[in-house]
Amino acid sequence: MNSRVIFRTVSLAFSCLLLAACNSSAPPPQPAAPPAARLSYTPSDFQMPAGSGCAGDISRWRAVQENDRKMGQVNDTVYAEISAEIARAAEACQAGRDGEARAMVQASKRRHGYPG
Repeated sequence: MNSRVIFRTVSLAFSCLLLAACNSSAPPPQPAAPPAARLSYTPSDFQMPAGSGCAGDISRWRAVQENDRKMGQVNDTVYAEISAEIARAAEACQAGRDGEARAMVQASKRRHGYPG
């Protein structure tokens, strides 16, 4: 065998190895760790708080937010924002500004896409 034939044979074998390496599949990706356990539904024992006026509106809005957070429907950033809005409404309510507090709750609901 002459050196040209040997070189071509070796080159062809090396090329085949490179192509085989390119076509080999990587190991399958590992599944992601399951997310923290969250409820996927409102628990059957959930009860909407009673009450009237601004205190009732605030209690119900707070209960909805706590439930939605447990279900994973509201992320921590939005929950903190809504909680701050609820706190401001509660301050207005405690100061005897019922109409203002109720309007604040309604505005918070609209701002975050909840029915009024």
